[in-house]
Amino acid sequence: MLHKTRGIVFRTVKYSDTSVIAKIYTEQFGLRAYIVRAVKGKKSASKTGLLQHLSLLNLVVYEKNNGGVQNLKEMEAAHQFRSIPFDIIKSSILLFLNEMLYKAIHEEEPNQPLFDYIFDSLTGFDEAIAGFENFHLYFAIGLSKFLGFYPRNNFTGQNEYFDLREGLFVENRPFHNNFIEPAISHKLNQMLDSESAHLSLFENSMERNAMLVNILDYFKLHVPGFIEIKSLPVLQQVLR
Repeated sequence: MLHKTRGIVFRTVKYSDTSVIAKIYTEQFGLRAYIVRAVKGKKSASKTGLLQHLSLLNLVVYEKNNGGVQNLKEMEAAHQFRSIPFDIIKSSILLFLNEMLYKAIHEEEPNQPLFDYIFDSLTGFDEAIAGFENFHLYFAIGLSKFLGFYPRNNFTGQNEYFDLREGLFVENRPFHNNFIEPAISHKLNQMLDSESAHLSLFENSMERNAMLVNILDYFKLHVPGFIEIKSLPVLQQVLR
């Protein structure tokens, strides 16, 4: 049966000489795998362009009740990225977010709030003119809300350690190693208090990278199977 839905491209792998299987997070069905045919040849450049990292698409798809790999009939851009492909910082952040989302989201069922969060965040990121160097940090924290482990913002002068296992601020240094020291915990509290990414939040790239590493450790503790992000060193280098 044919359906229209929006989708966000997570990954593509070669299926045959002329086809790929695309992992796409869809608005109506959650994460799906689709065969995309005729992606090689002179007339296929537009298809290849539509299947780049986190492309935002309008789709016409076949949905079979027995699951498995589905067929994709039509696709077009729902939002054409205008700045991300031409900005090394933005494109590096997008590559990182693509890998993070692919490893964090495995739901084969619709989740409208999560889909809207990702879709709207990416369009806003593409349209941002300046002050987006911290976008990935705020995006990851926001993502944790939809995945069910958003940090409890109970930071005080006494509760200044963030316990990564429990997801809240505590008064004393935990007896395990999964916690954030007070200086970075305070930055996390400021992030949770703010609705937008402030460029001046971190004094240097070392602070920003420390926050990112802690956020990734947080995901590893709360998302089953969440493993190392291979694009992390590239992003850290670009944001030095």
